[in-house]
Amino acid sequence: MLDEIAKLNIPRISFLGNHPLDFTLDIIDVINRHQNILPYIHLPLQSGDDHILKLMSRKYDSKKFLSLVKEIKKMNPNIVFSTDIIIGFPNETTKEFNNTIKIVKKVEFDSAFIFIYSKRIGTPASEIVDKISYLEKTKRFKKINKVINEIIEKNNQKYLNNIYDVLVDSISKKNSNVLTGRLTTNKIVNFSGDKRLIGQIVKVKIKSSCIHYLIGELVK
Repeated sequence: MLDEIAKLNIPRISFLGNHPLDFTLDIIDVINRHQNILPYIHLPLQSGDDHILKLMSRKYDSKKFLSLVKEIKKMNPNIVFSTDIIIGFPNETTKEFNNTIKIVKKVEFDSAFIFIYSKRIGTPASEIVDKISYLEKTKRFKKINKVINEIIEKNNQKYLNNIYDVLVDSISKKNSNVLTGRLTTNKIVNFSGDKRLIGQIVKVKIKSSCIHYLIGELVK
């Protein structure tokens, strides 16, 4: 289906990804064949510890996840990854939490959605008596968020002083004279420009970066 959609006259197609257990490498073959499919994949890790993954019923382990990422990068080195991570699953130990940190550093995710575990009534995990304090969970949240932000900040440096195609999608909420768009890697770019450019793909030179977005200059 992705292959057929890519044949349509659509300038940019975003295939976010699916469950790591169901992700097959022929998807990367399709992405490689079509320039309009973005080299960006959302691959939810949830936890980097095998025991926690088993309790989550994720059906894969850290070794399988890393192997998949390695194969994807081998087939297309330009692909960037985002992920989902849950911190403070019931009775997650410090060692188990640190195993997640290790995976994050190995993969070097370009962005991550991090959540502190919250009980869902009816799930097996909701029956577990959790001995970890919420204070400890927030400390872990801050720690992993810091690690990911450092990775993103480092990754952002490769964009500086280079010109990219940016799909303009809106006016900045903070400044009506600033437009917001995205690179093919889903990276947000802010730059000054006319609102009539919304919906167009324009050339932008990246001048500086923040953790969550890049700052550019319209190339005329």
